[in-house]
Amino acid sequence: MTDRLAGKRIVVTGAAQGIGLAIAETFLAQGASLFLIDRDGHLLGAEADRLRAAGGRLAHAAADISDAAAIEQAIAVATREIGQPNALVNNAGVNVFFEPLKLSDADWERCFDVNLKGAWNCSRAVLPGMIADGGGVILNIASTHAFTIIPHTFPYPVTKHALLGMTKALGIEYAGQGVRVNALAPGYVRTQKAVEYWESFPDPVAAEAETMKLHPGGRIATPEEIARAAVFMISDECPFMNATCLTVDGGMSVLHHP
Repeated sequence: MTDRLAGKRIVVTGAAQGIGLAIAETFLAQGASLFLIDRDGHLLGAEADRLRAAGGRLAHAAADISDAAAIEQAIAVATREIGQPNALVNNAGVNVFFEPLKLSDADWERCFDVNLKGAWNCSRAVLPGMIADGGGVILNIASTHAFTIIPHTFPYPVTKHALLGMTKALGIEYAGQGVRVNALAPGYVRTQKAVEYWESFPDPVAAEAETMKLHPGGRIATPEEIARAAVFMISDECPFMNATCLTVDGGMSVLHHP
């Protein structure tokens, strides 16, 4: 354990698996106190118990980030359990991929309710306390979809473009109160969602190989690699980084694909 995040009281959403869980594990190893949120209460409870047994200082609550009242209540619990949050990682999100004209209103609303409104609900809940305490950090987990487009993934990239806009707007709005708001944009990451995507093809091995070909290094990120970048973004090591986005995709979004 090191102390890069010592003194940080951090709320992490979507913390029961994937990138969110890797962030939680890595943050704890860097000395942070955590409050974990996920809508899957059973899985979250099991992972929280495991992390706590390993010596981590954390508390947790099952909540749907699209429910503003539930998030307000969760942040109140966080304040009681670990102290006023001075950092937030908006990691929770949902993949909604369609050809635009085949998208239903319900799927449009679900995508925006989680990926954009959910991040706003959490930000709105912690911002007053951060401002009162003289500062804090919000990190939005965006995606390379925030500045590139893959056909048939609508409206997911629309929400991620909007999340990047919200990052910039909030970062500018509250910079004078000591609050930094940034985004981190992963590309492909080896999570269960990625595995399930490959398994949706007749030949999962070939589908995975095609994904690897998109990357100059011939591989995709691990969740832990994204978590290490998040440590830097949340820490006091980048105090003048605000209203911007750090891309962690191995160069995929730079490489021209003929």
